[in-house]
Amino acid sequence: MSFWKGKRVLITGATGLVGSWLTKALIESQAYVAILLRDHDPQSEFFRSGVSEKTSIVQGVLEDCQTLERAINDHEIDTVFHLGAQTIVGAAFRQPLATFEANIRGTYNLLEACRRQSSLVKRIVIASSDKAYGSSDVLPYTEEMPLNGRHPYDVSKSCGDLIALTYFNTYQLPLVIARCGNIFGGGDLNWSRLIPGTIRSFLNQEAPIIRSDGQFTRDYVYVEDAVHAYMLLGEHLIKSSIQGEVFNFGPNQPYSVLQIVKAIQKCMGLDIDPVIANLAKGEIQHQSLDCSKARHVLNWNPQFSLEEGLVSTIQWYEHYFSKQPILSLS
Repeated sequence: MSFWKGKRVLITGATGLVGSWLTKALIESQAYVAILLRDHDPQSEFFRSGVSEKTSIVQGVLEDCQTLERAINDHEIDTVFHLGAQTIVGAAFRQPLATFEANIRGTYNLLEACRRQSSLVKRIVIASSDKAYGSSDVLPYTEEMPLNGRHPYDVSKSCGDLIALTYFNTYQLPLVIARCGNIFGGGDLNWSRLIPGTIRSFLNQEAPIIRSDGQFTRDYVYVEDAVHAYMLLGEHLIKSSIQGEVFNFGPNQPYSVLQIVKAIQKCMGLDIDPVIANLAKGEIQHQSLDCSKARHVLNWNPQFSLEEGLVSTIQWYEHYFSKQPILSLS
């Protein structure tokens, strides 16, 4: 019997890339799923796939604590996956206030709602990011390293994690924090991101535009591996030794922007060189995660290689664009 059968789950950020896949996986595992919805985007995989018809939708925003508490109480939620956030680094740079409101205030609102309804809530998974560590001369990051965000998005994730740990240490909320590298996969319609933007450009026979100098390095995690990580954490939260802990999730292999572009070229059989704009602002240059803790404690390892994840992602976009025109980026 599935661990998730009959569990009553609230997901914030369900219409995003990871949220859509996580919602689908939980429904397939026979969980009852309620989601917090800010905007109705018909292009989101959450709606396009029909998964929305199998969930209970609570209309509201993270900035409204009363709505969050009502969602938990009315739907008798026992598990919370907190994925909701402003996740675009460029957008955070342009609008820091909105980012802080969603990512910091939204996190403490949700945790406060969980505290008030602690008789119901038994497990909370906080979806954080490697950006919470900020810039470091020492890589890869380990979970014990201090949080040192410098730019709006990074700082918002650093703050959110510290607030989450405050609620564990002070109020014993049963939570765990997941810090993933860059998550990619089918359904991501944020074209400013490297992988979806590059695939769309190549499908349109155009040169992708690289915001940085192409040398920035990151860990890239396929979305199904991230979903597996989040659900695994939820299952392990029954153990007190997991509560209040932080886990890194990644491939243990960083890649540069240009390496990712070349990998996509290889998978698609194309030879179109990218345009190096070198205009990136407020971004960390080099990041990589030490994921040995997740491997030893949770027995988690990525199931998809970079190439396997890219092939599945490319196939998703090929199908997506077979049903509608690809708008030119130029």
